Amino acid sequence: MSHIFPRGSADLPQAARGDGAYIYDDNGQRWLDGSGGAAVSCLGHGDAAVREAVKSQLDALEFAHTAFFTSEAAETLASLLVANAPGGLERVYLVSGGSEATEAAVKLARQYFIETNEPKRTRLIARRQSYHGTTLGSLSAGGHEWRREIFAPFLFDVSHVAPCYEYRGREPGESSADYARRAADTLETEINRLGAETVMAFIAEPIAGASLGAVCASEGYFRRVREICDRHGVLLILDEVMCGMGRSGRLFAHEDENIAADIVTVAKGLGGGYQPIGAMLCSAKIYDAVAGGSGVFRHGHTYSGHPVAAAAGVAVLRRILDDGLLERVRVNGGRLDGVLREAFGQHPHVGDIRGRGLFRGLEFVRDRETREPFAAGDDIHGRLKRAAFSNGLICYPGGGCADGVRGDHVLLAPPFIIDEAQIDELVSKLVLSFREVF
Repeated sequence: MSHIFPRGSADLPQAARGDGAYIYDDNGQRWLDGSGGAAVSCLGHGDAAVREAVKSQLDALEFAHTAFFTSEAAETLASLLVANAPGGLERVYLVSGGSEATEAAVKLARQYFIETNEPKRTRLIARRQSYHGTTLGSLSAGGHEWRREIFAPFLFDVSHVAPCYEYRGREPGESSADYARRAADTLETEINRLGAETVMAFIAEPIAGASLGAVCASEGYFRRVREICDRHGVLLILDEVMCGMGRSGRLFAHEDENIAADIVTVAKGLGGGYQPIGAMLCSAKIYDAVAGGSGVFRHGHTYSGHPVAAAAGVAVLRRILDDGLLERVRVNGGRLDGVLREAFGQHPHVGDIRGRGLFRGLEFVRDRETREPFAAGDDIHGRLKRAAFSNGLICYPGGGCADGVRGDHVLLAPPFIIDEAQIDELVSKLVLSFREVF
């Protein structure tokens, strides 16, 4: 009898070992990890360099509390991140995961305005159908209704504006550029409604992941958002917990948007699953306001900057940066996109195929012409997940993408090391699973 409190079904196989793009259970059954868990396992399983880095750090020092010490691993990781980050990000706050990174980002935004004598700036704006974490603060920021609904009495008040979701939001006859501007302008409308003097930050995913399924913003959307934030003195927080650290083909997904952020959050692929780690990066302007003001960021976790986790992060980053994996993500991402379109481009229940790099999504519809989603009770995404798993494929389906309740998609985020044969295997197993569901 298991004493584990399971996330869902209690009847789960026991993972025993991993090898490259595959996970094996204790009976020897094999699954192709087509989603990297939750876009975590960017290097696959069993990477020798990362394993050795973790062992070496354990031999030297397993833990030192950051209220008393820094560590070589943490310093190296912070320097690597800053050296490869776009647009003025100069300080790194290490945490243990994505939800912690969001909490740190929101709290830092608030403290920044205390330090700069604008205490009325308390309001956070986010987007509908977004996901920023599962702690109460990060859940407040997120706009995914199924995750929020039963905890709503505990959440703080956050405004949620329209996502930039061209498949669902662009009107007939409207150009992509006009749609991007209209979607971005919902932010300015909300800032004006609230009063700019009360708004501290806007948070968004450069590529929306778990709750929308690899939705990329329309060209020009984030440049317009940056202009709006600058005009009203609002901080821009970009959540790259899922889409960052090479997943899009760039180390930071917002590099393709040609903008600078004030705060960026990363996790998942930063540790590649070898250790739990995340980070919040901020600009010098924000850091200097705190350092030159009260001098202390009123935040912290016991395991922040954990040396072993940081050592894993350094090893993962070096593999990504030094071994040509960003280019490999771009090349294999294009191949995955092509194979998906060949297999599903004319499928009567696939409305959209989207994404960037090795971060791809398919949205399911009842009717391709009207784009009508399936009813939530049909549980299309749940059925697909179960069918794929039975066929030896791990993928990441989700629900609520269309309007927060209806809408089904599947997210694919295979390891950066995936090869052509494994891409074909992934899609063939997905095809088989679609036949069972539809």
